[in-house]
Amino acid sequence: MNYLNILIPFVGGLGMFIYGMQIMAQGLENAAGSKMKSLLEVLTKNKLMGVLLGAAITAVIQSSSATTVMVVGFVNAGIMNLTQAMGVIMGANVGTTVTGWLVSAVEWAKFLSPEKLAPIAVIVGVVVMLTGKRRTSKEIANIIVGFGLLFIGITTMSAAVEPLREFDGFVDMFVTLGRSPLLGILAGALVTAIIQSSSASVGILQSLAAAGLVPFSAAIYIIMGQNIGTCITAILSSVGAKKNAKAAALMHLIFNVIGTILFSVIAIIYFEVLHPAAGTGSITQTQISMVHTFFNIATTVLLFPASGLIVNIAKKIGRVDENAYDPGEVLLDERVLETPSIALQSVVNETIRMGEIIRKSIDVAKEVLYTQDEEAIHILKDDESVVDRLCAGITNYTIKISSLQISEKEHKETAHLLQILSDMERVSDYCENISEFAETLKDKKVGFSETAKEQLGEIIDETVKSYVYALDAFKEQSHEKALRVIEKETKVDDLEVRLRSKHIKRLSNNECNIEAGIVFLDTLVCMERISDHARNIAEEVLED
Repeated sequence: MNYLNILIPFVGGLGMFIYGMQIMAQGLENAAGSKMKSLLEVLTKNKLMGVLLGAAITAVIQSSSATTVMVVGFVNAGIMNLTQAMGVIMGANVGTTVTGWLVSAVEWAKFLSPEKLAPIAVIVGVVVMLTGKRRTSKEIANIIVGFGLLFIGITTMSAAVEPLREFDGFVDMFVTLGRSPLLGILAGALVTAIIQSSSASVGILQSLAAAGLVPFSAAIYIIMGQNIGTCITAILSSVGAKKNAKAAALMHLIFNVIGTILFSVIAIIYFEVLHPAAGTGSITQTQISMVHTFFNIATTVLLFPASGLIVNIAKKIGRVDENAYDPGEVLLDERVLETPSIALQSVVNETIRMGEIIRKSIDVAKEVLYTQDEEAIHILKDDESVVDRLCAGITNYTIKISSLQISEKEHKETAHLLQILSDMERVSDYCENISEFAETLKDKKVGFSETAKEQLGEIIDETVKSYVYALDAFKEQSHEKALRVIEKETKVDDLEVRLRSKHIKRLSNNECNIEAGIVFLDTLVCMERISDHARNIAEEVLED
C-alpha cells in the first residue's frame, strides 16, 4: 500500500476543509456587520442569554476555540466578567456542532451531494466575486465558495482514507481506541490540540467514518477528547493575560473535563456492561453529528446550574480578585481585533468610560475655584493623568482597527471616534488648568468678589451642561441632545464676551484683585474652549 498516495490527498483535503470553513465563517461574520456589535449588549443580561450568545457567535464563526479566545480577550479587557464569560463558553460548545451537521448533510440531505453541489457552489461564488461590485456581494461570494471548498475538502479526505479499510492494522487501531476510553479521549484531545479546531477535528473523524473505519465506541471517546483538546487554543491565548482572563480559559477546560468524565462513565457502563455489541458497529457521519450535539447540549444543561461553582473553582485556582481595578488601565484586548465590529464597539465603551471620568472632573472643577480644596486639586490632576493614559491606549487600538479589513461605514466610525477622543482629552486638559488656577488663588491667598463668583457660576453651569449633553449624545447617538450642545455652546460664547467686558471694567475701576482677575479671565477662556470641544463631539454625532 502506497501511504504517500493516501497522506497527500488527505492533508490537502484537510487544508481545503479548514480554509473553506474559515472563509465561509469570515464571510458570515462580515455580512453580520453591525449586528455583531449589538450582541455585546446581550452580555449585560443573564447567564442564559450568554449561552444563547455564545452559541450564535460560534455558529457564525464556526469555531468554539475562536469564541473562547474572544471571551478571554473580553475578560482581559474588562468588557465581560467571569460569570458572563461562563455562559458564553457553555454556548460556544453548543454552537460548534453546526459544522458537523453541514458535513453530515451529505447523508441526510441527498441533494447536498458534494460531487454535484460543491463544484457548483465554488463556481457560483467565484462568478459573484468577480462580477459583484458591492462589498455585500463579495461577502456572500465568500460564504458560497467557503461552503463549496468545505465539502470538496471532506470528500477528498474521505476518498483518500478509503483504501485503509483493507489495512487491518489501521482498523485494529480504532478498535483499540474503542476498547480503551482513556486512549480514545487522548487521541481526540491530541489531534484537536494540534490543529486547534474541534470543528476540523470532527470533520476528520467524519471523513474516516464515511470510509467505515470508525467503531461506534471509539467515535464516542474521540468526540469527548476533542472537547478537551479544543481548550488548548484559549489556554495558549491567555498566556500573558491578566489572572481573570486566565481563569476564563481555565473555566472552559474545567467545564469540558467535567462533561467528559461524566459522559465517559456513562459510555463505559453502556458499552462494557449493558450493550457491548453496540460499540463494535461502525458509525455514520450523521450519527457523529448527533452524538457531538447531544454531548454538548446535555453537558450544558446538566452543568448550567453548577456554573457558578465552576467560576469559583477557576477563580480560586487562578487566585483572581475581580475587584482589583486600575481606572487608567485601557480595557481593550488584541484578541478582540479578530472580530473588528466587536472591537469597534469595545472602543466605544472605553471612550464612554473615559468621558464619564471627565464628567466627574468637570463637576470637581466647578467647585474647586471657590473652595481651593487641596484634595479636589489632586483629584483633578490624577484624573488628567488617567485620561491621558486612556486616550493614548484607546487611540492606538482604534488605529489598529482602521488598518484591518473593515467596511467603509466602520472606517468612518473610527475617524469619528479618533476626533471625539481628541476633543475629550482636551476637555480634561482644561479641567487640569482649572486646578492650577485654584492653586494660584490658594498660594496667593486671594479670591473672587461675590459678583465675579456669580458670573463665573453662570458660565460654568452652561459649560458643564454643554459637555454633559455632548457625552449623552455620544452614548445614546442622540441628534436631539447633540443639537442642545450647539445651543449651549453659542450661549457660552456670548457669555464669555459679555462677562469679559464687564470684568475688564471692574479691573479698570479697581473693584477686584488683579491676580484674581487674571484667573477669572483665564477661566472664561477655559470654559469657552470646553464648550467648543463639546460642540465638536456633538457635530461628530450629527455626521454619523
